[in-house]
Amino acid sequence: MAPASTSTMRLSSQRTKNNTPVRPKLHPYKMAHSPTLQSNSTFQCPAFFILTGIPGLGDGQAWLTLVFGPMYLLALLGNATLLTVIRIDSTLHQPMFLLLATLAATDLGLATSIAPGLLAVLWLGPRPVRYAVCLIQMFFVHALTAVESGVLLAMACDRAVAVGRPLHYPIVVTKARVGYAILALTLKAVAIVVPFPLLVARFEHFHAKIIHHAYCAHMAVVELVVGNTRVNNLYGLALSLAVSGVDILGIAGSYGLIAHAVLRLPTREARAKAFGTCSSHICVILAFYVPGLFSYLTHRFGRHTVPKSVHILLSNIYLLLPPALNPLIYGVRTKQIRDRFLEMLKFKKKPF
Repeated sequence: MAPASTSTMRLSSQRTKNNTPVRPKLHPYKMAHSPTLQSNSTFQCPAFFILTGIPGLGDGQAWLTLVFGPMYLLALLGNATLLTVIRIDSTLHQPMFLLLATLAATDLGLATSIAPGLLAVLWLGPRPVRYAVCLIQMFFVHALTAVESGVLLAMACDRAVAVGRPLHYPIVVTKARVGYAILALTLKAVAIVVPFPLLVARFEHFHAKIIHHAYCAHMAVVELVVGNTRVNNLYGLALSLAVSGVDILGIAGSYGLIAHAVLRLPTREARAKAFGTCSSHICVILAFYVPGLFSYLTHRFGRHTVPKSVHILLSNIYLLLPPALNPLIYGVRTKQIRDRFLEMLKFKKKPF
């Protein structure tokens, strides 16, 4: 009898005593580039997902650390400095600056929830992230985004009262009411975003472990689910329209009242001064909503025309650009903060 062929011997060695083939172990980083694994396999509650970063760029995405790294560093230093200045100067313990401190704290949390993992993926390549950690990141990214949008609305209302009813401002806008407003915004964000991870956790099977994104975005994870995801899609769309849409309408209404009040002032100098008090807030609004608008439009209407790498790049810019720019905008354009910061620098330079 002829000896068994080499291939037959290898096949038999791959089988157990029960004649069941043994699956070879797959390296977690090589899984990110395995189309067979992604298309023909399903997984039951995977222990981890793998984030691939920005698809289509390959090794070139490492160069993006030169963009997002400085943005994150600027967000950390700028917002921490802003919080320090407001904390140590008692004259800045006013409603407007308390809202600004809330915005800075939110920016710190938002940037920190995404930037470390983003930089690791861009620099080191596809990285595993535990399933529970992925859901936690999903919650914090979306919740902090909702809080920031609500804080911008509260700041617009604050400016509307300050410009339209300056004599009533100290009575209408108090530190206690600002505190209650911040608490309400936080609770609202938690209540509306908690369903995101819960709606994903209800599924038991996934098409793949590979998330073609730089962080655990809700819809990026939903694309991997085996099952009917209509509820997830509808809730995500409704939440985007409800939160951002309502906040944008509120901001537009507030600035309509501001414009009406400014145009009624008798002199050009008075109008310029009144409008100047809102210029910093307008810049912050544009920095937050313009990248967000482009990201939303490319995702909803340009899915087949705009490359996915462009959409993911825009979504990361949307989350990291405002935290980097906001401290610069308020630090440069707000006289009280600028003067106090310069005093701190002069104090540090004095010899002991």
